[in-house]
Amino acid sequence: MTEHTLEPGEPVTIIGAGAIGMFLGAALARAGHPLTVCGGRPFDHIDITDGDTIEHFPVRHTATPAEAGPHRLVIVAVKAHHTPDVAAWLDVVATDESIVLVAQNGIEHRERVAPYVGDAAVVPAIVYVPVDRTAPGQAVVHRPADRDLTLAADPAAEAVTARLTAGGVRVENAADFTTAAWRKVLTNMGSNPITTLTGRRTEVIRDPGIERYALRLLNEVATVARAEGADIGERVPVETIAWLQNLPDGASTSMLHDRLAGRRLEHDALTGAILRAAARNRLAVPHVESLHAVLNALSDGQGSMS
Repeated sequence: MTEHTLEPGEPVTIIGAGAIGMFLGAALARAGHPLTVCGGRPFDHIDITDGDTIEHFPVRHTATPAEAGPHRLVIVAVKAHHTPDVAAWLDVVATDESIVLVAQNGIEHRERVAPYVGDAAVVPAIVYVPVDRTAPGQAVVHRPADRDLTLAADPAAEAVTARLTAGGVRVENAADFTTAAWRKVLTNMGSNPITTLTGRRTEVIRDPGIERYALRLLNEVATVARAEGADIGERVPVETIAWLQNLPDGASTSMLHDRLAGRRLEHDALTGAILRAAARNRLAVPHVESLHAVLNALSDGQGSMS
């Protein structure tokens, strides 16, 4: 059995050096890990702005998988629907001894990545920290009140937690990761699709009609979550909507950004995953089903992937 440990100084590979990939990479560089970035537009350092602090970390950019080589810790931070597009990178950088940290939306992190990483340990990450990518290699961090990341409470996840914590990331290791993941799905479902379809930011959820629709939607999702083993109380949908309604004016979502940029949407990691879970449990979810169909049509019209 592989021993899940990560030593200071071990190189780290980043597949998907967008906002979250840069945030995690900067933390690991701060903890003493050299960074390799796979593909995309080349840059030679990460500039990360967190409050009044601006830090600079060198990176090694690789244009092809052959240049990257295997690594003990691999970060996958591409959008969920782009996972198959990075299969060639994963085939090279992840070995059976690797830990693969998957920072994506949804609940199917392991299912998406497992076909490409052999016996590597896959660590799903629930990301809370808002990060804006301002240019290749540049990102601005907006810290939430309590935590940046939630990982499971298992040896591989705890090895990653130790290194991220050393780099200043506030990580929670959840014994009940299923519940934590589904709570995040409820938050995403109450915000991402609605802002995307209305073309408005999260204050749209304060509209009484939208609030009623969002509650019906989240009640369906909560029913599926419970069937999947999550501890989601009856009040959680109402509490989730209230939390979203109290976000500052101008708060946005990643899915809305993708729509405005003409990119394909990451909705299958949310609505598609919920439909698959509902089917496993023989549950009817008409609101989720119709929302998924509309998002499919919208995404199909968005043009080529970016």
